[in-house]
Amino acid sequence: MRAKKRQPVHPGVILKEHYLEPLNLNISALSGMLNVSRKTVSKIVNGRGAVTPDMALRLSVTFDTTP
Repeated sequence: MRAKKRQPVHPGVILKEHYLEPLNLNISALSGMLNVSRKTVSKIVNGRGAVTPDMALRLSVTFDTTP
């Protein structure tokens, strides 16, 4: 079995690079769309917070993806 050579990517990085930047959204706008605090979204985007099941559902509805 091969040893892993890199760490997994945090969901916040994917959120930032695949959704926020291409759609020209900022953390404040996304927090309003998700109906959560700006601090919650900031923690996720900056890699300090986890994506909870509730947040996964909110993101999936907002961006029309799967949780």
